Amino acid sequence: MSDLKKNNSHSFMGNVAIVLIAQLMVKILGFVYRIVITNVEGFGDLGNAYYTAGFQIYTVLLAISSVGIPNAMAKMVSERIALKDYRGAHRIFKTAFLLFAGIGIVCSGLLYLCAGFYTNSVISMPGAIYSIKALSPSIFFVCISSVVRGYFQGMNDMNATSRSQMLEQVFKCALTVILVMLVAGQKPEVMAAWANGASSIATLLSFAYLAAFYMRRQKGIKEEIRKTAVESLSYGTGKLMKSILMLSIPISLASIITSLNRVIDTATIIRGIEAAFANGIPAHFDASGTWVDTILSPTAEQLSLEAERLMGMLSKSDTLINMPLSLNFAFATVLVPTIAGALIVGNKKEASSKAAYSFLISIILILPCAIGYIVLAKPIYNVVYFNASQGADLLAWTAVSLVFSALSQTMSGTLQGIGKIYVPAIGLLVGCAVKLVLNLTLIRIPGINIYGAVISTIACQIVAFLISFTVMIKYISFKITVVKYIIKPLIAGGVMGAAAVGVHRLVTLAAGTGFMGNLAATLVAIAAAAVVYLALVAALRILNRDEIEMLPGGAGIYRLLCKIGLYKA
Repeated sequence: MSDLKKNNSHSFMGNVAIVLIAQLMVKILGFVYRIVITNVEGFGDLGNAYYTAGFQIYTVLLAISSVGIPNAMAKMVSERIALKDYRGAHRIFKTAFLLFAGIGIVCSGLLYLCAGFYTNSVISMPGAIYSIKALSPSIFFVCISSVVRGYFQGMNDMNATSRSQMLEQVFKCALTVILVMLVAGQKPEVMAAWANGASSIATLLSFAYLAAFYMRRQKGIKEEIRKTAVESLSYGTGKLMKSILMLSIPISLASIITSLNRVIDTATIIRGIEAAFANGIPAHFDASGTWVDTILSPTAEQLSLEAERLMGMLSKSDTLINMPLSLNFAFATVLVPTIAGALIVGNKKEASSKAAYSFLISIILILPCAIGYIVLAKPIYNVVYFNASQGADLLAWTAVSLVFSALSQTMSGTLQGIGKIYVPAIGLLVGCAVKLVLNLTLIRIPGINIYGAVISTIACQIVAFLISFTVMIKYISFKITVVKYIIKPLIAGGVMGAAAVGVHRLVTLAAGTGFMGNLAATLVAIAAAAVVYLALVAALRILNRDEIEMLPGGAGIYRLLCKIGLYKA
């Protein structure tokens, strides 16, 4: 039996499964409420533009203040736990909580006070001010919640993170829909502000759950602390705060730069589209499906509305793209404490095997999602955004970047675990520079316009992937064979894509081209594609026995595959 099945491997994949299920539920709920509010009368593409614009600067400040906390905490706490220093682990938690509570208050206040300047001077969308102010309180609650989540992640307990995230999303989904429905028919910027206000309330409720979770576990934590004879962590409070910041800031940098990429889009798309269409806005269907003739010599207001409409279309594709990325996020989350804990006790073999396995599973998980989006983009849009279905081709283009984004995400967990915490940020920073240049160049070209933002995103993610991959293979000793990691998954994905298109066309012929016919055809095509893909993954033997048995329920899966003759017992 290989090292993949040793050293609590099942615990590793069990934790991945916990986070993956939580992320799946979170994204499904998020997807549901975005569909609902997008189709509410008066929201549409403009509402999406204001809603998204509010989130852009919010995510930057959130990345600065809190994104690095869970992984930094998980790494530091897991190292203490590996050394049986529970007292030191808890001291890290208490110090981090005080530190980031202060940072959260400052960032929340900064977001609220600077909302007007940002919307008027940076992104030229004055109506987004309400969305930004409504989001500002949530930064504080996310900061302190992240500390609690990171503490339990470091102890390899993913329940605090998964349950609190699911609870937060349930409240966010319900409150967003209720509040937007209550103000339906008002201006899109007002509806978007109420939608974002729901996020602040949901983060408060999530923290309340985490506080209760910690209190329930406090007795057991104190017992472990009493078992610690001597605390091996000899830092003073000031030095410990510095150590936490020195670790969390580099980890946050990757998320900060990712968020800045979105701000670059927001700032450059508006101005780029206005320049591209200065002489005339091409004929198009508006959000309601009404045909709009070419507008010659458009006014500044018409140009601004067209730019906001196109940016809203792009944000719809981002919502769909983020769903599979959230599933893949599970590997990055669990890899950090797993690899850090293995390395601090000198187990390099376990660290390498977990990194290689996660890389392969990410490919198998994300590739069919990307291909599915490419071949079924229009049917999916017609189902999901039935009242605002323009822009499906943007999803098909953006899906190309999905695989590179996901693999970079997985590698960031590995690189952070081995201490190369700056590498993901450096890769994204270089990619961000490429994106900025391409945005400024391509969006202004009338024949490219909004597609320039998609092309620049693909280039950005490829650059970031190549930089992280080059460094990772230098420090993690695992071999990537072209046949296993690239050719076989591409064959499975390609056949799956062809099957999806064929099934969709056949069902459409029988069920018709109306909404219900397209819904039936799309659901059947996705189900058929999933069956075809899984069958080909098994038939091509992309995973060996040990890799299959690493999966939750893997032993049973392997026995079934042996019974049907695809593997040997």
